[in-house]
Amino acid sequence: MTHKQRIDFIVDYFGRTMPDAASELHYENAFQLLVATMLSAQCTDKRVNMVTPALFTRYPDAQTMAHATEEQLLEYVSSVSYPNSKARHLVQMAQMLCNDFDGIVPSTMDELTRLPGVGRKTANVVMAVAFGLAAMPVDTHVFRVSHRLAIVPTTANTPEKVEKALVAALPTPLLAKAHHWLLLHGRYTCTSRAPHCNNCGLKTICKSKTHH
Repeated sequence: MTHKQRIDFIVDYFGRTMPDAASELHYENAFQLLVATMLSAQCTDKRVNMVTPALFTRYPDAQTMAHATEEQLLEYVSSVSYPNSKARHLVQMAQMLCNDFDGIVPSTMDELTRLPGVGRKTANVVMAVAFGLAAMPVDTHVFRVSHRLAIVPTTANTPEKVEKALVAALPTPLLAKAHHWLLLHGRYTCTSRAPHCNNCGLKTICKSKTHH
C-alpha cells in the first residue's frame, strides 16, 4: 500500500464514520472559542465547558474581559489546570485584542500568536474551527494517532513537524475536519494506554505495535 493509498483509506474511513466531527468545546463566536481553547491546554474540554457558561455571561467579549482583573477571572477559572497563568493571559489577551485589533479576533497565524498565551496550536484551532481555514492544530491525540497510522514519518518528532507533514499529506479542503477526526479518534478509540483496537476500523493498516 502506497502512502497515498493509506491516506485515501484513512480519509474514506473517517469520512464515513465521523461525517459531522466537530469541536467538543462550547462557544458561540471566535472570541469565545479563543478563550475556551486557551483554557483547554492540559485540561479536558469537559472541564472547560463547565466553567465557560458563567465566564461568558460575565465577560461576553474582549472589551469586558479587558477590564477584568486577574483575581476576578480566577474566580471563574479556578478549577481548570494552571488557573493563575491562564487568568493572567486571558486579561492580557483581551487587552491586546482591544488595543491592536479593535476587539476582533484576527484570523492569521502571525497575528494570533502575538496574543499573550496563544501558541501555534491554539492559533490553528481558531483558524480551523472559527474561520474554517485550512489549518492543522496538533495536540497529543493528533500527534499520537498520526504516528500510529503512519500518516507522518517517524522523523516528525515535534508538533510543528507533525503539523507540516499532515498539511502535506492530507487534502487541503479537509484539513480543518481531519484535525477533529484525528483528535476524536485519539480521545475515544486510539487512546494512549490500552487503545480500543477491536473497535477500530483502521487496525488493518495500523503500523502501531500496540495491538499486535
